Amino acid sequence: MKINFLITPIIMGLTIAYSTGSSAAANDDPVKRALGHIEGHGRDIQKSSSDQFFVRNVKTDRDGSEHVRFDRTYKGLPVIGGDIIIHSKGDGKFRSASHTSHHPIKIDTTAHVDEDKAVDLAERAFAASASRNAPSVSKLVVYAHDEEPILAWEVKVAGDHDNGTPSEMHYIIDASTAQIIDQWDDIETAAAPGTGNSFFNGSVGLVTDLTSNFALRDPTRGNQYTTDMKNKQSGSGSLFTDANNIWGNSTLTDRQTVAVDAQYGTAVTWDYYKNVHGRLGIAGNGGGAFNRVHYGNRYNNAFWSDSCFCMTYGDGDGVTFNPFDSLDVAGHEMSHGVTSRTANLIYSGESGGLNEATSDIFGTMVEYYANNASDTPDYLIGEKLYKSGTQALRYMYNPSLDGRSASCWSPTVGSLDVHLSSGVANHFFYLLAEGSTPVTGPASPTCDSSVVTGIGRDKAEKIWYRALTVYMTSSTNFAGARVATLNAANDLYGAGSPEQAATASAWTAVNVN
Repeated sequence: MKINFLITPIIMGLTIAYSTGSSAAANDDPVKRALGHIEGHGRDIQKSSSDQFFVRNVKTDRDGSEHVRFDRTYKGLPVIGGDIIIHSKGDGKFRSASHTSHHPIKIDTTAHVDEDKAVDLAERAFAASASRNAPSVSKLVVYAHDEEPILAWEVKVAGDHDNGTPSEMHYIIDASTAQIIDQWDDIETAAAPGTGNSFFNGSVGLVTDLTSNFALRDPTRGNQYTTDMKNKQSGSGSLFTDANNIWGNSTLTDRQTVAVDAQYGTAVTWDYYKNVHGRLGIAGNGGGAFNRVHYGNRYNNAFWSDSCFCMTYGDGDGVTFNPFDSLDVAGHEMSHGVTSRTANLIYSGESGGLNEATSDIFGTMVEYYANNASDTPDYLIGEKLYKSGTQALRYMYNPSLDGRSASCWSPTVGSLDVHLSSGVANHFFYLLAEGSTPVTGPASPTCDSSVVTGIGRDKAEKIWYRALTVYMTSSTNFAGARVATLNAANDLYGAGSPEQAATASAWTAVNVN
């Protein structure tokens, strides 16, 4: 998912390092104003005297309310799970803070496990499932994702699994005990076993770029483009070009056909985020991501990687699976990029389930936004991928239909694979949008046998987007997501509104209280 480590302070494309030692008196600077609130409300965010805060992004509402997201360091070390959001009222006064830290950091920063040992432990763990293809990268961090903060080594190991899926693993190793206490992969797949004339979406319009030939690149949407990997697993691929600007033939005999689906998916996803949420590009900076198609040989998967800021799609095995660039999968993968540039939800435990659910939610909303007759919108994830036409990767209205995913929260749900624990939030979203017994669409059994009335997709998707971009932090769990969405519903529709009440009811219906 991420090329950058966790303490890259970015605002409007510029690297800015504000610390809590900066002046907070400026009347027109939301960052300095937020830093002043950090100084004045240190107890609210579990601040210690050795913390510094680095701005990641700023969001200002129409009423002047400000939301400033910061990453945190402790004695110069990045704090994983220490990020915060300072919320200010329209008059600049402090409103609240979003964070997941439970304790001020008061730890010794002397490592009792040396760096070489930590790297060796990580590389041996990585070798159990993949082969390395690059030098490992390590650094000392404070790990505050769960309970008491501890000193740890973060080791990033990159390579490839036997099936061709790349892997960018993060290992968190206790700097006192040499135990691996957490791990996650920055390559975020659509699932595991996983126009032009397109394979999935019929005949569609494309915006292309004319140089010496037409190129499958869209200058109206941040120069998003699509390349042919020619069944290789490394590199960026070759940009698709064409002499007559007619792409593909709707069958897999033409390599352009799959590229049409991918390029169409990026265009629709761009339009969705722009027109529904006011977001210009995946990173919010007007720049486009790109697609790599025909990856590997009979590769049954798709993934997003921050290291290339791109989506990658396999062709499928041709027996069980079609190519992996259906519209909902395209929206899913690009939404991983949105998450990485906002809440940056850590891809393990409950936060990892929320990360995956966010991509399922917005991938589904992209499908509804497109309303393409060749791919009827629904709450199934990846149903077009199966050649049988009778299966799906995930079922948002009843996640446990796949026999593995969690429809209801339980204390052990965080130990599941993130594609399976995502079912809790997927189920919540369906209940919020459609209800438990919708007039159209499948019924959705609740975990407490309650009846939930939906508020509609338009309101539900806006609540989730605001919760993601304004209130969720890297370590948000399902209980924290409940709080974040209630805050978002309050902002959008008012305290005690039917929308806020429905949000609470939908979470309760999946056992999140």
